Amino acid sequence: MKVRNEPGKRPAPVVYGVHPLWEAIRDNPDDVLSIHVTPGRTGARIQQIREAAERFSIPVVEADRLGLNALAGTENHQGIVGVVRPFAYADLSELLPDAPGSPPGSLLVALDGIADPQNLGAIIRSAHCFGATGVIVPQDRSATVTATVAKTSAGAVRHLPVARVTNLARTLDFLKGRGFWVYGAEAETGRDVRAVAFADKVALVMGGEGRGLRELVRKKCDFFLTIPMIGNIGSLNVSVAAGIIMAEIFRARRERGKTGRDL
Repeated sequence: MKVRNEPGKRPAPVVYGVHPLWEAIRDNPDDVLSIHVTPGRTGARIQQIREAAERFSIPVVEADRLGLNALAGTENHQGIVGVVRPFAYADLSELLPDAPGSPPGSLLVALDGIADPQNLGAIIRSAHCFGATGVIVPQDRSATVTATVAKTSAGAVRHLPVARVTNLARTLDFLKGRGFWVYGAEAETGRDVRAVAFADKVALVMGGEGRGLRELVRKKCDFFLTIPMIGNIGSLNVSVAAGIIMAEIFRARRERGKTGRDL
């Protein structure tokens, strides 16, 4: 959610856009504190939002576009903005395979300094679609969950736990102690992702834009993965690369389940 800073006021997290706000009020109405909408804004989904707001006693305030621009921190709000409670990061323990509701084969996605909120949102979206049990981000030098992240994730951020940790390298050591194998993404030097027999417990580490994995984090990786490519561009956008690797892990696990053997 977007964080707005004003003198004398606490930051106000918001969700903007018709579909992200509908998902927020549908799934977690207690987290929506107020809704701000341009006068005359109509449509079936807008009507559903208004009806839900009335049902859950959420104030609806009319505001002009300039006011919504200031509240959302962007002009791309589709004429409706919801002020919400701050995003609740999960505890790392909630992402582990022995947590209630976790599937037997766990995939955790650890992000080593992803700075672009749109990349973070896209990775969370892919992680949810390909069965990851959670996403891990460092507390420092990393994008946080903002309104841009929520919108880019297409609402996936409300369905997939995101944990914030103070030290990613130590967190990877902890996960290895819990039976995880750590796979780092590398542009050229790793194994072909299509030929890897993935462990049941996978921690996939994606490096930050431009710099890739930090050296201390690299040392924690058990394997490195590379996506085979052709063309004159040496690497993919990190969110695209993460999606491809997660799709391959998902495919490999489904094939292993069908054949009853490792690939």
